[in-house]
Amino acid sequence: MGATKLTKESSIIIVGAGVFGLSSALHLSQAGYKNITVFDKQPYADNAYSTTDGADAASADFNKVMRMSYGDEFEYQRLAFEGLKTWNAWNDEIRSSKPEDLPHGLKPTDLIWNNCGFLRMSIDGKLSAHEHATLEGMTQEGLRQTQFILGDEEDEKRAKTYFRPGEWEKKSDPFGRRKQGKNLVGVFDSTAGFVEASKACIWAMHLCRRNGIRFVLGEKDGQVSTFIKNANGRTVGVRTTSGAEHRSELLILAAGGWTPYLFPSISSLLETTAGSVVYFQLPPKDQAPELWDRFSPENFPVFAYGGWSKGHGIGGFPRTEDGIVKIGYRGTKYTNYEDIEDPVTGVKHRISVPRTRYWPQPSDPTVTKQAVDAVKEVVKEAMPELTAIGITGCRNCWYTDSIDNSFLIDFVPDDDGMLICSGGSGHGFKFLPILGKEVVNIIENPGVKNAYGKLWKWRTKESGLRNGLEQGEAGPRNWKRQVMATKDDWKFREDAKL
Repeated sequence: MGATKLTKESSIIIVGAGVFGLSSALHLSQAGYKNITVFDKQPYADNAYSTTDGADAASADFNKVMRMSYGDEFEYQRLAFEGLKTWNAWNDEIRSSKPEDLPHGLKPTDLIWNNCGFLRMSIDGKLSAHEHATLEGMTQEGLRQTQFILGDEEDEKRAKTYFRPGEWEKKSDPFGRRKQGKNLVGVFDSTAGFVEASKACIWAMHLCRRNGIRFVLGEKDGQVSTFIKNANGRTVGVRTTSGAEHRSELLILAAGGWTPYLFPSISSLLETTAGSVVYFQLPPKDQAPELWDRFSPENFPVFAYGGWSKGHGIGGFPRTEDGIVKIGYRGTKYTNYEDIEDPVTGVKHRISVPRTRYWPQPSDPTVTKQAVDAVKEVVKEAMPELTAIGITGCRNCWYTDSIDNSFLIDFVPDDDGMLICSGGSGHGFKFLPILGKEVVNIIENPGVKNAYGKLWKWRTKESGLRNGLEQGEAGPRNWKRQVMATKDDWKFREDAKL
């Protein structure tokens, strides 16, 4: 059966209950498909996507950046703005719900999307080409008024009336650079902020269940070990580690960082890489009320300190409701090469796969010394209040990068029984409410691609730069060649405090 011949009763299996899988399932159900099953090895119904309780995927996290700024990539900018309507609607629905009507891990006071703003700060004294392209794109879309160039006379004047009293001064200069006589160059995006990632996944799963979608979760029943093929090589189902077989008329592989692990032949298009995250646990609120106030979403924005992948490669967030300040390092995207056998063909591949706190075996979390040193340098300069606390926790967040940073959502060549839905490349979470709409379009209209179908199509690039994929195992990002930080490295020396 070709993918275009699916009926609303056709069996659809989705492998992966992260952002891409949840969004695909939700929109398929909204489009009338009635026989959808999502498999995942994670027991999300039990751990509520909590990383402290064992959740292991990139989609499970305290927070993720919500931004509409995409330079000249107008398709992503427009899709992010379209999704914003649903984020707001979800906040309203959660707020108006009774506690007993919400899933485990959510309460009516939760905001899964927080419009605290996003400071994109330059560290070289000038706006980047990407910033100029973003401003031009926002202007073309009639949204220039949502962007505020720091130091621009007109924008500064407009900010005084746009923000509540005192908010602009705090959020446009959260690191006190003006008082220190340092230059302050950048753009404040008033449309942006952060989403509470784990809670957003809980909510999306709740909506899916409400629409009749089945979830098979856990290492035994939910973990897919291989794909079932018919005599023509078409995917017709999965086999789990329990030995159970489940048949499908369409299988969507949306396994995030585990996508190449399950389907190794895709490694020329996708590569699993790790971004580094560290945490600063603030003292109890009654002991440090000034820190809780300073880093609250009301006073502190999401920030990029010279860009997520340029300069320091540092970005961070306001504190969580539990007083955790998260700072991420994406200046180097690490790889972890292992021998992986294709579960269908038996062919061995040397590819990058996740190495997390819980997989392939439980271990104490550790990040590279390179990442810790980069974070500490920025903290000492910009947030010296945190040096006395020191780093209190860390995590490696394993994404899947594509060859060009755009998603891969398309049928496997010569196999219309399998659709790949992956390659989030570190910027996919914000599209949770809307991505699945385009997945449905791609499934239902495989021969007539719209702008997103063309952007996310199966593609190759044989030579030149490929978003780091060209480096391979011999490159400088190889996990096994890194010096890992110790807990002693997490501390700041006394003489380093400002």
